[in-house]
Amino acid sequence: MIDKNTGQKPVVWGVLGASHFALMAAIPAMQQAPLVELRALASRSLDKAKQAAASANVAHAYGSYEELLSDPEIEAIYNPLPNHLHVAWSIKAARAGKHVLCEKPIAMNAGEAQELARVAHETGKLIGEAFMVRHHPQWELVVNLIQSGRIGQVRAVQTAFSYSNSDLHNIRNQKDKGGGALYDIGGYAINTARLIFGKEPTRVAGMAARDPNSGCDSLTSAILDFGTGQANFVVGTQHVPYQRVHIFGTRGHLEVEIPFNPPHHRPCKIYVDDGFVGAPDFSVETSSDDRREVLTTPPANHYTRQWQAFSEAIRSGKPIQNDMHSAVANMRVIDAIFRALDSQRWEPV
Repeated sequence: MIDKNTGQKPVVWGVLGASHFALMAAIPAMQQAPLVELRALASRSLDKAKQAAASANVAHAYGSYEELLSDPEIEAIYNPLPNHLHVAWSIKAARAGKHVLCEKPIAMNAGEAQELARVAHETGKLIGEAFMVRHHPQWELVVNLIQSGRIGQVRAVQTAFSYSNSDLHNIRNQKDKGGGALYDIGGYAINTARLIFGKEPTRVAGMAARDPNSGCDSLTSAILDFGTGQANFVVGTQHVPYQRVHIFGTRGHLEVEIPFNPPHHRPCKIYVDDGFVGAPDFSVETSSDDRREVLTTPPANHYTRQWQAFSEAIRSGKPIQNDMHSAVANMRVIDAIFRALDSQRWEPV
């Protein structure tokens, strides 16, 4: 069946693994994208694969990842495996002739990401990192507002992102598998800060608290120096769930209400405060809430938009939002923050 909007044949996809996230969020979103034909799912257990495929209405189930990669009908692979398996299986997929969209973080360090980038170049296959947030209309609006000069020059970004999960059986709390706050959600703060400033940070500083049972960082803060401004963030895995991004410019301020996992069924809000014109008159009782304008973006499933965009790129050669150049850059920042946690000083990116 041809996608009526693009006039192109859908890309045939397969999924590595049968994780809860894949079944509950990723696969339903894939099935809503007109340019996606999700044909197969693989697990290391055939019974598990069959059960997952049946529950998700996927036609074919494979009892090993290798079987899926050897299927000549599969054109692209979604890799939501645990973090420490991302690079190895993405490389195997690319060398099997498949394009790859891999969950974040795409690697455990920048060296691994660079190895994957070399394989992408070697095979000619498209490999991207699944930072779905860049596909949401609210972030497109944020970029447009900044580029239009609405808030002047960006000087500071503040990000908070947290959830509560102390289950030691969960891979997010298993250090050897890439668990911890920085790997799991810190990448979002880094990726969006790089998007906001439109360039890469030169140095970072950071501090963290580690869970004594898992050894993972459960609370991490960092400062990213972009030269013309700074971004700071705090991410946590064992306190109240929350998320917000504030962007401060020379002439105004943006606030992104639900920056990273906004609901798909309702509009999202961006608050714009143009501040005072000239010197503030402190005799007038006015607050940012009084002044701010509320802008909304339409309901959207950024996962669906991500798979549609990636499939369009496969068919047409269009660039993708989070290519391997961006993925390596994001991992370099994560590496530098980990170094800063140990050294307790500024570390170069």
